[in-house]
Amino acid sequence: MKDKHLLSIKDFSELTGISQSKLRYYDEMKLFKPTKRDDNGYRYYSLPQTIAANCVNIMSSLNIPMKKYNEFKKEKSPELILELLQKQGSELNKELYRLQQAYALIHTYCEMIREGLQADEKAITTCWMASVSIELGAENDFSSGDFYDSFFVFLKQMAAQRVDPAYPAGGYYRDMDAFANQPGFPTRYFSHAPTGRDAKEAGKYLVGYTRGYYGNIGDLPQRMLAHASEHGLLTHGPVYEMYLHDEVAVEDPEQYLIQASVMVS
Repeated sequence: MKDKHLLSIKDFSELTGISQSKLRYYDEMKLFKPTKRDDNGYRYYSLPQTIAANCVNIMSSLNIPMKKYNEFKKEKSPELILELLQKQGSELNKELYRLQQAYALIHTYCEMIREGLQADEKAITTCWMASVSIELGAENDFSSGDFYDSFFVFLKQMAAQRVDPAYPAGGYYRDMDAFANQPGFPTRYFSHAPTGRDAKEAGKYLVGYTRGYYGNIGDLPQRMLAHASEHGLLTHGPVYEMYLHDEVAVEDPEQYLIQASVMVS
């Protein structure tokens, strides 16, 4: 017969917030045992154990394995628990940083993919563009004639500066002449890292689109120049080549969506 001062596993679970399955696991692993088990195997817990369970809840909330906590249990002291909590705090800081980086990466790709979905790919237009943080690489050296050599150097630069290589990359051309005369060979590469130390300035931009693999921009420069001439626009400053839909969003490399933009007045 159940002691009136004991709680069933169901009641204990409801009072402490520890699931019944976890309580059974803790019992089997000798991490947190019930006060009593009857002949039928039913577990019963005492009222004082609801207080002891607070430690279990705290360890669980902090993602500290019960096995680790159990190692401290016999010699528990403020000093030992402080050490345990500080170590876990350090681990949680690392995880928090990882989650922040993952969120920033998700946000960056979502913004670019949405922009690509809303783009009028066939039109050359002018519009106001907000400032965007970027991280510029050093000036490219294409003397080898190989696109990948310069891009590999850029990736090493980003790694040295602790810029996540998962962020999308783009091409930076010194000016419209460089974009028109040397398409596919940007003056510099850049990363879309939101913590970048450089910026694409806010302003009025001439914007055009095309589809193709990295560096294959077809007649986009000529179409943009023709539009600028027709509407009396003067281009100034660098041209930014961004891949709004890259290998993350599109399977066929020839269908990557490229956006080129240059400030105009």
